[in-house]
Amino acid sequence: MSLESDIAVLREVPLLADLTPDQLRLLAFGAEHRRLREGETLFRAEARADAGFVIASGRIALLRGKPGAQEVVGRYGPGALLGELALLTETRRPATAVSETDCEVIRITRPIFRRMLEEYPEIAADIHERLSARLVQMTAEITALEGRFGGGE
Repeated sequence: MSLESDIAVLREVPLLADLTPDQLRLLAFGAEHRRLREGETLFRAEARADAGFVIASGRIALLRGKPGAQEVVGRYGPGALLGELALLTETRRPATAVSETDCEVIRITRPIFRRMLEEYPEIAADIHERLSARLVQMTAEITALEGRFGGGE
């Protein structure tokens, strides 16, 4: 993929959608590409997470559980960012990511993302707001499900 096509893919990621072309260029320039064949593992649950992955093409499933008894907890296609928390802080992967089709992903490391935030500090506040809003939304969704799974007192 070319730098310009990487920028176009990154622009489709909701977390990155409001970045300027120069900001996206900085991310794209420092990013790495990885191709996966159908059935390949991108990362495993509990592995140290040091980067986020943007799906450029194909589809990836997130799986939880023990091998042989794993269940799909999400399916993601082009424009999805897997592991966004790893862009900001040291963390572990909550699930295993396996390609369901041939895929191409763009790997953005935490140091590259932090460099972009240092060079463009105004972005940090916007990203903080977006992630905070998503956390509030996820908390509300979990709270709404409590009754279905015996989460009450």
